Amino acid sequence: MKKYILGFALLLVMAQIGFAQTASIKNKMEALIQDNFAFAAKQYQYLKANTPDSVMPRSYVLATNTSVTSDTKWWCSGFYPGTLWYLYAYTKDENIRKEAEKRLGILEKEKYYTGNHDLGFMIYCSFGTAYKYTNNPAYKDVVTIAAKSLSTRYRPAIKSIQSWNSRDILKCPVIIDNMMNLELLHWVSDHGGDPVYKEIAVTHANTTIEHQFRPNNSSYHVVDWDLNTATVLKKITWQGAADSSAWSRGQTWGLYGYTMMYRFTKNPAYLNQAKKIAKFILSHPNLPADKVPYWDFDATTIPNAPRDASSGAIMASALLELGQYTSGKEKTEYIKTAETILMALSSEAYRAKLGQNGGFILMHSVGSLPHKSEVDAPLTYADYYFIEGLTRYKDWYLK
Repeated sequence: MKKYILGFALLLVMAQIGFAQTASIKNKMEALIQDNFAFAAKQYQYLKANTPDSVMPRSYVLATNTSVTSDTKWWCSGFYPGTLWYLYAYTKDENIRKEAEKRLGILEKEKYYTGNHDLGFMIYCSFGTAYKYTNNPAYKDVVTIAAKSLSTRYRPAIKSIQSWNSRDILKCPVIIDNMMNLELLHWVSDHGGDPVYKEIAVTHANTTIEHQFRPNNSSYHVVDWDLNTATVLKKITWQGAADSSAWSRGQTWGLYGYTMMYRFTKNPAYLNQAKKIAKFILSHPNLPADKVPYWDFDATTIPNAPRDASSGAIMASALLELGQYTSGKEKTEYIKTAETILMALSSEAYRAKLGQNGGFILMHSVGSLPHKSEVDAPLTYADYYFIEGLTRYKDWYLK
């Protein structure tokens, strides 16, 4: 009896310690989230000032103190207004809302764009996020039209959405990034749109599992198809270190994409795929202690290779959602890893000082190292997924 009482007391003490540790982490994360949103709201005033009204922010060149902008057809054009809507939802600052609405105004025409697969990034991350926080039916209409435009990229012969038009050595390229754009299609079908969009998303996701992944659950960046014969011509990289390497952002696109597909379908195959990708990433010997990846897991210059804050931000946001669909040790690992990343990205190692970095929140991302483009630079999508991750943590884990 005495042993039983001692054992019960020990369990009670351990439970109390565990509860205290959990409460301490939540308190720390709550303070971190408050600090980041307050900082971001001020920092984006500089980004706004550095960006003419007719274009979108893209990056910043520290060496020359030069802002880099883009037209609205650039695949990243939706991230700045999307981030603004997240900031508005938290701060209720009407000046942020006005800026978000102004940027949507120059972006809206891209709902008809059919030049590549990036309508999800361009329109869902902007107008979709705006609709989430406003229920403005005009925003929903834009997203619905964009889904129709994206559906024109579907190629029935290969059961995939063609990412880019033929270029250089590529005939019909499909890239892992395309998984992210399926959210646009699924959402529209689930909100009164044509059911065929969901069918396209599911079919594309299934084809990607079959052809884009290696036995170790890492993904190729590009699968190039022959539309006439419906056969794979080659599997290569466009932005990674080598055809056989694991380009970091590509791995996190896949993680996020299959987690999102499970949200919409509840198909266990998608949850299983997301968990397999997570295992590849989280068990990789080249994943740093702060969990912010090098630009490629197989970069030859590790540990001196550039980090990619954008990959870290995408991974944190994806793992927080994956934690919603798992339990036990898996759930704990996903959430703790996301916490580690968000804390790292909030530190001086990655977060800019107020008024610096061209007005962007995060430093040290990599666009395309092989093309010497946006290397060790701020990027709009790094900011977007960082703020989305903080929002998800607040909404899901601070209750």
